[in-house]
Amino acid sequence: MDHRMTTLERAFQLARSGRVSGLSEIVAAIRAEGYSANQIDGPVLRRQLVDLVKVARERDLQAHRT
Repeated sequence: MDHRMTTLERAFQLARSGRVSGLSEIVAAIRAEGYSANQIDGPVLRRQLVDLVKVARERDLQAHRT
């Protein structure tokens, strides 16, 4: 866990990384890294994270096709 990074910053970093496939993986990774997942709450935040995951995965798929 990088104590300089907040839980929300790490969640957004994971979502953009392309290494997770959804919100449940973000929460699991956050917990495994010692963060509290209690801040990952609310429909707007969850939608933002899911949308970022989708964009990152689509970007990775496009990169592998070329």
